[in-house]
Amino acid sequence: MIRLARFGARKQPYYRVVVIEKDRARNGRSIEVVGTYNPRTNPASVLLKKDRIDHWTGHGAQLSDRVAKLVKDYKEAPAATPGA
Repeated sequence: MIRLARFGARKQPYYRVVVIEKDRARNGRSIEVVGTYNPRTNPASVLLKKDRIDHWTGHGAQLSDRVAKLVKDYKEAPAATPGA
């Protein structure tokens, strides 16, 4: 399953979009982090690794309702620069 895991301080939520087994706890050990979501910025900042999300959905992972909505309006994470 691809869903949000909550991080950040109290009353300052920050989320990671993670691939995780469906029956694990919300912030349990994830398989892979495939993006971030910060609802506190204006507008909310969303960075997703579209290629990895496509990979996992191709292998049977399901998107949560919120992640599906974020992917619909997604913005791809900037690629890491080689040599940096």
